[in-house]
Amino acid sequence: MSRIIFWSAVALVTAEAVMPNPFTSLMSAAKAHAVANHAELPTLSPVDASLLLTNPKVDVAEIHALGLKIIPWTTNDPVRMKQIIGLHVDGLISDRPDLLQQALAEARVADPTIPANFDVQGHRGGRGLRPENTLPAFEAGLDNLISTIETDTGVTSDHHSIIWHDQFLNPESCRRADGQPYNYANAVWHRDATLAELQSTFICDKLHPKFPDQKNELTLSPVAVAFAAHEHLASPYTPISADQLFRFAVFYADFYRASKHPDAAKRAANAARVHFNLETKILPFPDGGTSKPTGNEEPTTNHTVDPQTFVTTLCSTITRAKMETRSDVQSFDFRTLQLVEEQFPKIQTVYLTSDPKLLSTEMVPANLR
Repeated sequence: MSRIIFWSAVALVTAEAVMPNPFTSLMSAAKAHAVANHAELPTLSPVDASLLLTNPKVDVAEIHALGLKIIPWTTNDPVRMKQIIGLHVDGLISDRPDLLQQALAEARVADPTIPANFDVQGHRGGRGLRPENTLPAFEAGLDNLISTIETDTGVTSDHHSIIWHDQFLNPESCRRADGQPYNYANAVWHRDATLAELQSTFICDKLHPKFPDQKNELTLSPVAVAFAAHEHLASPYTPISADQLFRFAVFYADFYRASKHPDAAKRAANAARVHFNLETKILPFPDGGTSKPTGNEEPTTNHTVDPQTFVTTLCSTITRAKMETRSDVQSFDFRTLQLVEEQFPKIQTVYLTSDPKLLSTEMVPANLR
């Protein structure tokens, strides 16, 4: 009996050894699609826990052997940050860019081989410091010298790329400028309103208990205040579009070129080259019709435009701003990434992943499974 158990264990270990790593398989197929379309090589962006699993986990060496980068999301604990940086990933996404910069500096002392171009990405700008995906959040990220602004996009009824995480303006973050009640029952889907309507109606400055250090005092965001006035926005916390985000980075750099702040030169130079990691907030789910959201739960349907319209809207905005080399398009919906690679090959794609079990399901296009 013990011999049977032994050989069963050997067979199990052997099977696990020859089973292809799902993350490596995905990115090998994604690379092949990009190469076939003469597109920029893609990047893998797994949830950070994927690098710490027992089996399967992201194999950093295998991904690097494909000539691809790995930038995990979203790590806020300094100890965990240093642990993941020590795996020699190419960057890290965090709600706390201030803590990430400190953790990176400490990690470099312990390991001088960490690359100088390690990509410090501010998640939704820097939502641990300011309300997410707003001008003040992007300013807080730039103040902390992030190399990439990570953010989310939707599509309005007049085909603008609006910066927001949900497919509607979430009442947990946004309020009506006129003081009227705003809740899930009367929440507004982006696809049902113009950019002008959303910007004249909503202010998204609510604080989240999840982030005790988050602040919304406007005195902390002088560049956002000045830019909002320049753009004739109702508030620095008005939801903005992707093209306004590009203009804000330019405005921020100009602001600090004329400033006497002790870090003015560093801030201006960094903003002039900052990268943009823009997510298409769509999933391979069916259209959900006109039903209203009932809470902040994970979606099971889409209430946005189709993948082609999403890609055309976002990538046309990037192209008009001449930001192809400074922008990535990331998504959990790989349909949109393949469209980017086929139609906008100068814009790099980023494959977002969570549970590796999903990589063998219909959530993933057949040519990537």
